[in-house]
Amino acid sequence: MHRNESQLAYQHRPASRRLHRRSAHPGVTSCVLRSRVAEHSPVVVGGLPKAIIREAGMFELLAAELRIAELEKALAEAHEAACTDPLTGALNRRGFEQVCQRELALARRSGCRFALALLDIDDFKRLNDRYGHQAGDVALVHLVDLLRQSMRPSDVLCRFGGEEFVLMLPATTLDEASKAVARVLREFSAQALPGTDCVMTFSAGVVVHGFAESLDQAIGRADQANYAAKRSGKNRIVTG
Repeated sequence: MHRNESQLAYQHRPASRRLHRRSAHPGVTSCVLRSRVAEHSPVVVGGLPKAIIREAGMFELLAAELRIAELEKALAEAHEAACTDPLTGALNRRGFEQVCQRELALARRSGCRFALALLDIDDFKRLNDRYGHQAGDVALVHLVDLLRQSMRPSDVLCRFGGEEFVLMLPATTLDEASKAVARVLREFSAQALPGTDCVMTFSAGVVVHGFAESLDQAIGRADQANYAAKRSGKNRIVTG
C-alpha cells in the first residue's frame, strides 16, 4: 500500500467508529417509540380485547340508565310539587281535577257512582284573629290528619281553597259518605286544637255525582249543601 493510500484509510477509520457510535436519527427513534406506544394505548379501541370493549359499553349503558332514572325522579317530584298543597300535603285543585277526571271516566264506564263532600271549617277567621295564622295552619293540618286516618286508599282529598276541602269517595252511597264525614266531625270537635283552648268545628255538604253532570256541577251542589249547613247553625252535615 502506498503512503497516500495508507493515510487515507487511517483518516477514514476514526470516522467510521464515530459513525457507529452515533445514536439513531431522532426522527426515526420518535417514530418507533410512537408506534410502540400506540400498540398498547387504550385509545386505540380496535386493538383492545373484545371483553374490555363490551364491558366499557355496559358501563356506559348503566350510566345512561342511572341518568334517565334521576331525570324521571326529578320529573315526578316536580309534578307532585305542582299538584300538592305545601302546608297540608293534600292535593291542590290542579291535582284533584286530574285525579277526578280519571275517576269520572271510570264511573261512567262501570256505572259505579262516587260521592263528594265539601268541608269548610267554621269561624276560621275568628281563630286567625285571636290566635294568629299559625293556629289557623295547625287547624288545617289537624283536620287533614283526621281525614286521612278515616280515608280508604281509593279516596281522594283536596284543599280546595283557604279552609275548604273536598273529599271524593269512589263507590260510595250518599248515606255512607254522610256517616263517614260525621265521624270525622265528631273527632275534630271533641277536643281543643293543640296549643290553644279553642274547639273547632266544620260544616259539610255531601252529594253523589250524577252521570249526566260534570265534576264542577257536582262540586257546585256540594257547595250549596255546605252553605245550607252554615245557615242552619254550622257544625253539621247537609246532603244534597
